[in-house]
Amino acid sequence: MDLRTRLIHSGLERTDGALVQPVFQSATYESVQAGSYDDIRYLRLNNSPNHRDLAARLTAITGGEAAVVAGSGMAAITTTLMTLVRSGGHILAQDCLYGGTLSFLEEDAPAMGISVDTVDGDAPDTWAAKVRDNTRVFLVESLSNPTLRIADLKAVVAFCRDHGITSVIDNTFASPVNYRPLEAGFDVELHSATKYLNGHSDLVAGCVISSASIIERVTHKLNHLGGMLDPHACFLLQRGLKTLALRVAEQNTNAVYLAERLAAHPAVDHVNYPTLEDHPHRERAGRWFAGCGGVLSFDVAGGADEAQGVMDRLTLATDAPSLGGVETLVSRPAVSSHAGQPPELRAAMGIGDGLVRVAAGIEAAHDLWADFEAALAGVRK
Repeated sequence: MDLRTRLIHSGLERTDGALVQPVFQSATYESVQAGSYDDIRYLRLNNSPNHRDLAARLTAITGGEAAVVAGSGMAAITTTLMTLVRSGGHILAQDCLYGGTLSFLEEDAPAMGISVDTVDGDAPDTWAAKVRDNTRVFLVESLSNPTLRIADLKAVVAFCRDHGITSVIDNTFASPVNYRPLEAGFDVELHSATKYLNGHSDLVAGCVISSASIIERVTHKLNHLGGMLDPHACFLLQRGLKTLALRVAEQNTNAVYLAERLAAHPAVDHVNYPTLEDHPHRERAGRWFAGCGGVLSFDVAGGADEAQGVMDRLTLATDAPSLGGVETLVSRPAVSSHAGQPPELRAAMGIGDGLVRVAAGIEAAHDLWADFEAALAGVRK
């Protein structure tokens, strides 16, 4: 069945014939014979009707066996890693991840007795040297934030199978519309559902999709940590998913349109977007992805002050630290998503002080370009 159809019809438990699942605003439910602690009908245990229906829908649209939703993308990431890697374990991680994920790996993981090594996603020949007897997880992103790099994902899957390592991918930037990690052989797929999956900038959520056995373990850990999603947010996320394919298709188109025009503008030094001819992973994007999402980034000539000036002069695009919504947003990663990383690490990741990240919405592409063109006109060359 086509993804567009599954987004509308999968997972739905109709209540009294209602086409839309109502919000079950109840913290507890009448007791039934529970097989385990996690089976007790209680809101913190992620098993309300809204949770169950949302998990079924996420499973159907990604091709997994089971899913669980969490209170944020970071809750999904950290809970998954703490489930799969115990004290004394080791994680391999792509060297250009979201700043919040990097901070967890650098600060919190060592405090829990978990060691981490970063690897170049472009250099599979170097990975084996970093593997230890206690390596449990290899963590990557489908499209890296904010430079849109694409690791050798096919090699990651094969490498993990050969070494008995669980492959985990954050697919937030691509979404299931553009890339299908579980079908490509990854073991675990993560999302900040705040972004494309919901798409309306009105909730914070995360999700994990995998095998039934892994999701059972992740859910148990999540129930202990308390990172549940409330029923109304589940309802909003269910609603947002129905238009995912339509929104992402438009955001793909708008991002390509903006990237091509920004690349030709004299006030722009460089643009990061996988469909551009000078992107190092253009060929991978064409082979593995149906589209490259709505996020791009570009370096403004003149550095940080000029970049901030461009953002301040925009009238349609808003300076805000998120992405995936119907409205276009901009941010400077050096002072937002990656502000917690030292300047030398940001530089190694291609994140300069003058880099602007654009999260394209679904506005008319020509209106967006008119906004950026006018803002760039003020750059002092």
